[in-house]
Amino acid sequence: MARVTGIGGIFFKAQDPVALRDWYRRHLGIDVLDWGGAAFRWTDANGAPAGGTTIWSVAGSGSDTFAPSASTFMVNYRVDDLQALLAALRADGCQVLDKTDDSEYGKFGWVIDPEGNKVELWQPPPGA
Repeated sequence: MARVTGIGGIFFKAQDPVALRDWYRRHLGIDVLDWGGAAFRWTDANGAPAGGTTIWSVAGSGSDTFAPSASTFMVNYRVDDLQALLAALRADGCQVLDKTDDSEYGKFGWVIDPEGNKVELWQPPPGA
């Protein structure tokens, strides 16, 4: 099962970058390279280049969008099978939020990383 299949781009700080990189590598399957980050190329299920969209948005300072996290950011990761990933994260002992959302924009679920950051997982609708 592919865990994370894409992201437009985001940069953030962590109190323990080595441990946090390892958490993302182990639990979300992100290939963190020696320089401390990962590079995603959008591809289809066969590995061929594919188009896609990444959203960048700024919320008001009073927004509770990232709750229960107190962080000032949230990363949205594209995934291919949200329910399977949420089940795998629960089995790994990760803090997965009970709420999920299924809308015309796709399926959404959330996990809290070891630094207390809310991570949004997004399975696009079929054909998107």
